[in-house]
Amino acid sequence: MKQQPKIIIAIDGYSSTGKSSFAKLIAERLGYIHLDSGALYRAVTLHGLRNGTIANGKIDAEALVATLPGLEVSQRPDTYIGEENVEGLIRQMEVSSYVSPVSAIPAVRVFVDDNLHKMASGGGVVMDGRDIGTTVFPNAELKIFMQADEMVRAMRRYKETTDPGTTFIDVLHNLRDRDLRDSTRDVSPLRKADDAIVLDNTCMTMDQEIQWLVDLLNSKYGFSL
Repeated sequence: MKQQPKIIIAIDGYSSTGKSSFAKLIAERLGYIHLDSGALYRAVTLHGLRNGTIANGKIDAEALVATLPGLEVSQRPDTYIGEENVEGLIRQMEVSSYVSPVSAIPAVRVFVDDNLHKMASGGGVVMDGRDIGTTVFPNAELKIFMQADEMVRAMRRYKETTDPGTTFIDVLHNLRDRDLRDSTRDVSPLRKADDAIVLDNTCMTMDQEIQWLVDLLNSKYGFSL
């Protein structure tokens, strides 16, 4: 493949729009690094559940933040805490139930953003999350905002869950709650950046999404994919 420009591609959007899967494939096609900010917030949440700072429906934000200096998170491309691959664990419903309020804690956002900036140094990055194009990398060369029908998104998440006791209704309620929390939180709420391009993939296959991006990169940057 020809050498391509080392741009930053920021992908934001609602839960279960397939941002991470889309971003991973893009990164593979371009030879870029893929970073999933949502997975890092999930790793922090799992960390809090394990150390007891998140328990019984409550989050001790001060105690959780105090543990962050000793928390080592990375993506290779799966998500790791230290040397433990936690990619499957962070997708469980218990983590999903807490991740939105955890991600609203300002110090947690600083922790995750600092890690993202370190991993993204040098460019050539595809990063997905909820505030990448608005807060983390507002100067990204390409910003995409992904959306899809609510029921389609819930079914995608239901098929992805690793918890056998979780029902489709559980997932739907969790998704609706997360949409509301993400869109109304005080710190870096989910919103479309003014210069982001919308990708609604309700009725699209992944192959169609990739072709959409290939056409966009060819026309916008002259990429040869």
